[in-house]
Amino acid sequence: MLEKLAGDSLDEQKRTRKYRTAVSLLWLAFFFLIFMALMGWFGGKRSEGNSLDKHTALVELKGVIAADSKASGDKIISALQAAFKDKNTVGVVLRINSPGGSPVQAGYINDEIKRLRIKYKDIPLYVVVQDICASGGYYVAVAGDKIFVDKASLVGSIGVLMDGFGFTGTMEKLGVDRRLVTAGSNKGFLDPYSPLNPEQQKYAQQMVGEIHQQFISVVKAGRGARLKETPDTFSGLVWSGEKSVQLGLADGFGSLDSVARDVIKAEQIVDFTTEESFSEQFARRLGANAAESFFTGLIATQAQQRASIR
Repeated sequence: MLEKLAGDSLDEQKRTRKYRTAVSLLWLAFFFLIFMALMGWFGGKRSEGNSLDKHTALVELKGVIAADSKASGDKIISALQAAFKDKNTVGVVLRINSPGGSPVQAGYINDEIKRLRIKYKDIPLYVVVQDICASGGYYVAVAGDKIFVDKASLVGSIGVLMDGFGFTGTMEKLGVDRRLVTAGSNKGFLDPYSPLNPEQQKYAQQMVGEIHQQFISVVKAGRGARLKETPDTFSGLVWSGEKSVQLGLADGFGSLDSVARDVIKAEQIVDFTTEESFSEQFARRLGANAAESFFTGLIATQAQQRASIR
């Protein structure tokens, strides 16, 4: 009996050690995956499909154009370069669904499209607009050979804005003083907690006007004689796709499939869009969750304080 009990005890200890070892290995693998993600070893994945046949290359530009977004200059340019470089690419479609964003990032993409069109003269680039192609999105679009829209797309917004808020009245009602110390008379440029400085406002208007003129020049260069300029063309208005064709802001109606089939004559579509890496998705989700947790905790704390005051 004692021998049997001793044997059972040893077997139980072996099973426990195996279980602990397995759990430890699983945790080690988990932390190793997290480490690889943070180090960026899981790079952006480009879906290229079967590029052995002649095809239409697709690059997607979605969302706000910004340095740290999926529509950043670096990501879109990298995808465009790969699309043009592929020896079986017959034509490139840049499909845009963007309200705009950074004029700098949009300028990078516009310049690179023009360079690629010169380098690969036999490969056209067509822009296909989905729901919206406004402001910085249209800044990019005018670099293409032609722009195709849906009749209900929103196109235009050729303008520049710089916005903010002023809290001086609110601060005065609350009895709060702004104590701003600067070295340089304009270091507190358009400070929202200080009274509006007319000279700084004038300078900001001049700066916005300069960027607007750059935008206008890019549009005129890209659209050329096709553009039917009116007093409202560069006012910042947005038009429907149908109206944009009439105004020469776009060339016709079409979708990705119709342009690939009827214009480029290569129905097979290969997607060269650079996807977010695992580490980028993880960081973005982690940041969103952290912000949500912070504000949830803040709201809960304020609710408790209000309850205690009552």
